[in-house]
Amino acid sequence: MTTGTKPRLDHAHVAALLRGMLRIRRFEAKCAELYTQEKIRGFLHLYDGEEAIAVGVMAALEERDRVVATYREHGHALARGVSMQSALAEMYGKATGCSGGRGGSMHLFDAETNFYGGNAIVGGGIPLAAGLALGDKMQGEARVTVCFFGDGAVAEGEFHETMNLAALWALPVLFVCENNRYAMGTAIERHQANPDLAARAAGYGMPAEAVDGMDVVAVEAAARRAVAAIRAEAHPRFLECLTYRFRAHSMFDAGLYRDKAEVREWRERDPVPRFRDWLVTNNLLHDEEIAAIEAEIEQEVANAAASAEQAPWEPVEDLERHVMAETRPPPPAAAEPVGETVETTYREAVKAAITDAMIRDERVFLMGEDVGAYGGTYAVTKGLMAEFGPDRIRDTPLSEAAFTGAGIGAAMVGMRPIVEIMTVNFSLLALDQILNTAATIRHMSGGQFGAPLVIRMATGAGRQLAAQHSHSLEGWYAHIPGLRVLAPATLEDARGMLWTALQEPDPVLIFEHVLLYNMAGRLAVDAGPVEIDRAAVRRAGRDLTLVTYGGSLPKTLAAAERLAEDGIEAEVIDLRVLRPLDDETILGSVARTRRAVVVDEGWRTGSLAAEIAARIGEAAFWSLDAPVGRVCSAEVPVPYPKHLEDAALPTVDAIVAASRATMGRG
Repeated sequence: MTTGTKPRLDHAHVAALLRGMLRIRRFEAKCAELYTQEKIRGFLHLYDGEEAIAVGVMAALEERDRVVATYREHGHALARGVSMQSALAEMYGKATGCSGGRGGSMHLFDAETNFYGGNAIVGGGIPLAAGLALGDKMQGEARVTVCFFGDGAVAEGEFHETMNLAALWALPVLFVCENNRYAMGTAIERHQANPDLAARAAGYGMPAEAVDGMDVVAVEAAARRAVAAIRAEAHPRFLECLTYRFRAHSMFDAGLYRDKAEVREWRERDPVPRFRDWLVTNNLLHDEEIAAIEAEIEQEVANAAASAEQAPWEPVEDLERHVMAETRPPPPAAAEPVGETVETTYREAVKAAITDAMIRDERVFLMGEDVGAYGGTYAVTKGLMAEFGPDRIRDTPLSEAAFTGAGIGAAMVGMRPIVEIMTVNFSLLALDQILNTAATIRHMSGGQFGAPLVIRMATGAGRQLAAQHSHSLEGWYAHIPGLRVLAPATLEDARGMLWTALQEPDPVLIFEHVLLYNMAGRLAVDAGPVEIDRAAVRRAGRDLTLVTYGGSLPKTLAAAERLAEDGIEAEVIDLRVLRPLDDETILGSVARTRRAVVVDEGWRTGSLAAEIAARIGEAAFWSLDAPVGRVCSAEVPVPYPKHLEDAALPTVDAIVAASRATMGRG
């Protein structure tokens, strides 16, 4: 590998550059052929014409550096050192693929080469790259993360959010925009008000350079300058590579939006023959050497195709592998009861949990909007900035997608982030990162990468915040494989769930109901971690099972006391864990009581209550003496006036009425 800020165009290096581009070109030609034979399926986005960028940029990197690519990432993967054999097997979907066959063409991952995969979401990998760099910076790792994306991504909010965050925090990232002049079929003149994409960086105080992306030497030289500057200055850089894809957006695309003369004009600048001819003209390589390289590549491609054909499929029995980690830490040992307790609140219990985690593990840090001096919207983290400093209590811009993605990336490289999203409705701005990265990265990478972070958010209604700040969306997240979803409803759980969650190898979402923050009670002074696998029976009973969670627990317990006055002894189950649900505890209770009502602040249609009722019906139908009842929020956006808000939410009266109806006493 050459060193310094300029390429050394000696014989070995120029041969390696040409070989790198020829390998990509021939590999992709084979992929196109295999696609027409239906050996490769799904979307296939080819890199034909852009090879100089991947090869030139990778030549400027060291093995320790990290790479985040796009869905057009075959060239990036091969140039980075991912074996052609494992890449092609992945595109077949075979078990020997670099992602175990789980990712396919758009999701090539390879931990050995620090290749963090392609991303099918335009711009979706940009926050992840910032997070990898953040994790490295916080751990004192001298690495650079390179993030590739196309010109279309520059219009995405995740791009702008992350550019700001990277510049603000001086993250060691090289943003490489492969400007191929088309976002799918839309020409850049029609999707960018200013087609000078390098100029975007100036708005974030980020040095930028535009380079001829059809010239591998020019790309390498620019990449070397940028990488050297990032290592020296610890500040991000932006590199715009002006290029052109000769093929259509994907193999599904007829490419009718481009003029044939335009394609011919760009083909005259084809980076592969352009470099090859320059080498021959300047006697840096000879025709017979090039022929030998081409023959070697032809054989490599043929061997990769033969290997992919013969490679085994993953057994159907392994379908559920790599959704969650195969090994987990043991649950915390139950603490011995102590006599000494202290009066506290749910808010203070959460704060104590965060403080304890920060003290125990230097990898733990908290970030989110206004979490520093302001202490967050609900004052949970007030004072922690003074105790732990701005590096570990990080105030972020208003950019949920960027800082959530950054938390995911930091977790992937060894940190243990706690990401605070101010309210659950704001989490929708980060849904791409939660759903498409945190929940899927282990599966798509065939188990190579996980995202062990905790995302906390306030949820629920009852404070007259009207329709946009009163959602109960935890049931939506409980729908997503790859996540663990918690809803602490007691002081003990508010204090103890966080530390246990931080030990998990997979992402954990914690939903804290807004009406619980002021809930007061006594808590053991040495309260510690609690297990996060099982529901809890909060009140024993024989006649009826009431299943609930979060902010509805106090109402449900109050309803149970009212029912007891009528001689109905209700057992109250606090789910605590919304994904995975503890079927054993729920069904065990229903087997005893033979009746159930589910209380859920989510809307009735498609609710978590509907899922629980279905499970009870499937597994305990013949044990039931009555249909499963449900008490949910009314099918309206939560109103602002107090009397209408109260009417829209589950109430003690509604729970009592549903319970009596289930008992046949309505």
